[in-house]
Amino acid sequence: MKIALLSPIAWRTPPRNYGPWELVVSLLAEGLIKKGLKVTLFATGDSITQAGLASICPLPYEENPEMDPKVWEALHIAHLFEQADQFDIIHNNYDFLPLVFTRLVKTPMVTTIHGFSSPKIVPVYREYNQHNYYVSISNADRSEELHYTKTIYHGIDLKQFDLVDQVGEYLLYFGRIHQDKGTAESIEIALKSGIKLIIAGIIQDRDYYNKQVAPYIDGKNIVYYGVANPAQRNQLMGGALALIHPIHFHEPFGLSVVEAMACGTPIIAFNKGSMPEVIDEGKSGFLVNSVEEACQVLPLLPGLSRQYCRHWVENNFSWERMIEEYIQLYQEIVKRGQF
Repeated sequence: MKIALLSPIAWRTPPRNYGPWELVVSLLAEGLIKKGLKVTLFATGDSITQAGLASICPLPYEENPEMDPKVWEALHIAHLFEQADQFDIIHNNYDFLPLVFTRLVKTPMVTTIHGFSSPKIVPVYREYNQHNYYVSISNADRSEELHYTKTIYHGIDLKQFDLVDQVGEYLLYFGRIHQDKGTAESIEIALKSGIKLIIAGIIQDRDYYNKQVAPYIDGKNIVYYGVANPAQRNQLMGGALALIHPIHFHEPFGLSVVEAMACGTPIIAFNKGSMPEVIDEGKSGFLVNSVEEACQVLPLLPGLSRQYCRHWVENNFSWERMIEEYIQLYQEIVKRGQF
């Protein structure tokens, strides 16, 4: 079976630091190769993979301000579809834009919907609903207007995360700094509880950072670490008492949540989106509805088994499980033939 994997080009595949969609595509590519499938990865030219690399965009546009994202995403997507007949399956991880090409080619396409950036993009998904295979990354992240073939949870490479048995001494916020992710609420939880907070992630909303985050950073009680690479991520997550995830949006999945649990670190998250699916309530973390509730469960954290947090991820969110589910889906689609 020949598979074309379409990755985003905002960041390298795999990303140097931030880039959750690119990370998932990288894991898919390498996992499928290990299973003996023929994979061509459509990604930036500096991407690293054992698959065949097809690239028209030399570098990630988020790292190169002179690049126009619309220009390069148009070239990138067209580059795949101009050779679509060479593949048995196209696996789209580039949001809604590739859908508009699918009626022009015979090769079936699987689209993993990594989340809806806005309700305004749903009409495109709806228009091509009957000509595509949609995969959701959680049951919570499904639109009632669309038909889905399957839910496949993301999987992570557990070899990249070390289990730390010892209970940590600080709280960790790990993710993009944005109101949606609740950076300010993480600071509020830390200040009210008197527990040190480390913040790691890209500053996505500079104005939000300047007004609601920067004034509290003192380098001692509230620390901004910056953007963490994979090795630093492993160290930060393993050393934490808990990962704080006070989100203000319906989280489609939450890779950082799973990664932290893989290190044995429990989660305190606002009960939104996929969090009830990803967290085993009362065992691998706590689901709360406010800053006050988050502070109330903090004393319960040492009573949670860090070994159980790891086992929860091993049993539900492994790389191997994700690969097997996608292979099974590809095989089913090839057997069905054209729509």
